[in-house]
Amino acid sequence: MKTIYLADSINFIYKLTFRRVLNAAKILLSYYMSKALKRPVHWGMPLSMSIEPTTACNLRCPECPSGLRSFTRDTGSLQQDQYLNTLDQVASHLMYLILYFQGEPYIHPRFLDLVSEAHNRGVYTITSTNAHFLDEKNAEKTVRSGLDRLIISIDGSTQSSYESYRREGDLQKVISGAEKVVKWKRKLQSRTPHVVFQFLVVKPNEAEIPEVYKLAREIGVDEVKLKTAQLYDYKHGHPLMPTDSRYARYRQAPDGTYEVKGKLEDHCWKMWHSCVVTWDGKVVPCCFDKDAHHILGDLQEESFRQIWRSNNYDQFRGLILKGRKNIEICQNCTEGCTVWA
Repeated sequence: MKTIYLADSINFIYKLTFRRVLNAAKILLSYYMSKALKRPVHWGMPLSMSIEPTTACNLRCPECPSGLRSFTRDTGSLQQDQYLNTLDQVASHLMYLILYFQGEPYIHPRFLDLVSEAHNRGVYTITSTNAHFLDEKNAEKTVRSGLDRLIISIDGSTQSSYESYRREGDLQKVISGAEKVVKWKRKLQSRTPHVVFQFLVVKPNEAEIPEVYKLAREIGVDEVKLKTAQLYDYKHGHPLMPTDSRYARYRQAPDGTYEVKGKLEDHCWKMWHSCVVTWDGKVVPCCFDKDAHHILGDLQEESFRQIWRSNNYDQFRGLILKGRKNIEICQNCTEGCTVWA
């Protein structure tokens, strides 16, 4: 059973407006019509959007393009004028904005200003961080920015297990950063951000799950989420694959190889209610298109509404309805596979 966090839920509900709720109803109705008709029908603007502050990262995680420095797309950082232009086009409809895609968002020199701009427009904001930049100044600014949800990747209760995935990372910096944010929340008597420890379950750390819950309680972190790891070369097993199948995205087939657990059904809610914008304004379908292979539009050339309503976008939605197995970014998709604490 999923735990309901009352303060966070009230904060989210407080930011709902009639326009946002009506927009959500339009999208939901068009999604179910599309599933029934097997052709794309789409009304409304996105409920959620991920905008990438930067592709830069200080760590070298082995299953991440940022960590591996393996992008074929351009790398860089979001320009504020482009961000504000996009935000002004979508803010009145958005239920939440994720200021994260690839990279470490706090590396962006004005990251918390980006958060404040969305907060000032009444948008519920989320980010995910490795917490290495949460010094005293940034911890205070994070609380003051109005950020609603701060996801901290912890991935271990000991340095050895933590660095088995978060390579070149320092667990003590993560713990210290979390402590500073919690301290400033209390000092400023702020209910936000809702602080989440996200624990990516891999073989080296799976035995430490109880310790992470204990650590979260000691610090005052609001929530712990367990997350399964996306592995790129999983067919014949992988050293990071957990031994406990509950925490793996993959299962062993009768022939001894591994396959994705989730059934690849020919529909996808994400394609109706959300999208991802890269640092340089490219609109891509979802967070599984890490290298932006499926560019559906460019915000430096068109408005967001033009892209969202374009034939290009509808054609991609149509491909989803015809056969997700033929789209490479769908083949390792986590729909229905994430393990929640």
